[in-house]
Formats: sequence, C-alpha cells, structure tokens
Amino acid sequence: MSVQAVLAADQTTNEALQSPPRGFLAAADAALGARFISDGYVIQPVEDAALLERIRAAVTSQAARHLGIPESRPADTFLNTIHTKVGAAELNALRLAVHGAVNASPWLREAYFSLARRTIEALVGNELAMQRRVNLSIQLPGDDSSLLPVHTDVWSGDSPFEVVVWLPLVDCFRTKSMFLLPPVPDRAMSARLHEFADRSAEDLFRAIEPDVQWLDIRFGEVLVFAQSLMHGNRVNAEADTRWSLNCRFKSLFSPYADKRLGDFFEPITVRPATRIAMDYRLPGGFE
Repeated sequence: MSVQAVLAADQTTNEALQSPPRGFLAAADAALGARFISDGYVIQPVEDAALLERIRAAVTSQAARHLGIPESRPADTFLNTIHTKVGAAELNALRLAVHGAVNASPWLREAYFSLARRTIEALVGNELAMQRRVNLSIQLPGDDSSLLPVHTDVWSGDSPFEVVVWLPLVDCFRTKSMFLLPPVPDRAMSARLHEFADRSAEDLFRAIEPDVQWLDIRFGEVLVFAQSLMHGNRVNAEADTRWSLNCRFKSLFSPYADKRLGDFFEPITVRPATRIAMDYRLPGGFE
C-alpha cells in the first residue's frame, strides 16, 4: 500500500472516530445523540404537561404548608416570590421539609421519569437505573448560602455513565439557572486541572468563566446533561427565586462508581429477557 493510501486510510479512521456513528439508531435518536455529544446537554419539552403540573402543585402545596401561609395562585408567582416569605436562615428547613414530603409521594419518581422518558431512552438506554430520591434546589435572589461551586459529579463518586435530568419549576435564566462548561473547553481545562491543586474553586471558575454556558430553561422544558462536565451555579442576581429538581439516571448494566445499585440507584425498566436471564441457573449433575 502506498504512503498516500495509508494516510488516506488514517484520515478516514480519524473522521469516523470523531463523528459519532449512527449505527442502527433511528434518525431522530441519532440527531439527538449528536447534539448531546457536541454540546454536553439537550433541552427538550416535557413529555407530559399534566404530570409536570402535578409535581409543581405538590411542591407548592408542601411549601405553603411548611410556612403556614396560603397557597396563592398562580403557582409560578408563589414560587418566584417565595423570598418575600422566607429568608436565607430558614431556607434549608423549607427545602428539607418540601424535599422529604414530595419524595414520600409514591407516584413522584415514575412521574419524573415520564417527563423525559423518550429523551432518556434515546441518550442512555432502555434498561435503566434511577436515583432513589429526587433532589430539590431553591436559590433566593442574592443568597450566597446555596451555591454549588464548579465541579463535576464524577469528582465526588458518581459514574461518568450517569446523566442528570434537571427540571425547572419556574423559568430559569442567566444566574437564576446553572452554568455548564461545554465538552471542548472542558477537555482542555481537565488536562490542566492539576494546576489548580492548591487553588480554590473560585480560581477554577474564573479560569473557565469565558467559556461557560448559562442554560436558559423555561418551565415546561427539561434539561438532560452530562454530569462529567464542569458545572455549578453562582449567586442568583435575578429578581426571582429559582426552584428546580434534579435526578440521575444511568444504564442499568453500565459501570457504577461509589453510588451503587440498591443503595443510591434502583432499577426502573428491567426488560423481560433480562428478568429471565437473572433467574436462570445452569443445571447441574453433568460432571
């Protein structure tokens, strides 16, 4: 084979590795996957608006009950202006009360999954494990007590095979939302991360700040992102309070890290062939 042919073959191989293959995926799933690989996230309309309203109503009701105030309407006004009813000192008690009560609802996790079922299955797979509790975040305007400094979940014991499904209960934009470092600058900064071993998370954020992307997500949309990318939030400089839920999903048989199946995760979509295989035992007595 000539040198030119070898170089051409190498170029073809490189291009194939750099562009995600469609394989036997449906065209729509392949396109969604290409966006996810390129951007590190996708934002999609929720797949069941009625279930979204039910989840928000449960959160609103529990917040009003905890604070001992009327549950005013509309719900988005009640949630957006909660900072007029509670201060930073009382915020964690409110969050824990709402989080505990909502997670005690037996319908919550299936409803949450149903909001993004097709998107999760297209990006992750159709035999899934789901985090056992759905997380709640409340961020008051100007409050620096609820910050999540720049991080990746993998740094604290999560598997890189997980995705986060992030659900706003009010419109979230700019500093009322979250930031994400896209894949290309994330890879570049990850290669330099050792330079920040003796420096602060704030130093790291300042280094990546020119490249971070603030994700604007309206109520009625859901965000799915790769939690192996650097992300976090900052002081909410907007006029209203942020309310959001988040939960992790992963392929049931992909590798786990510190957060294990049965402890942190629970199977939710085990297929019949897998169930049969899990119960199968080779017959003995043939030695």
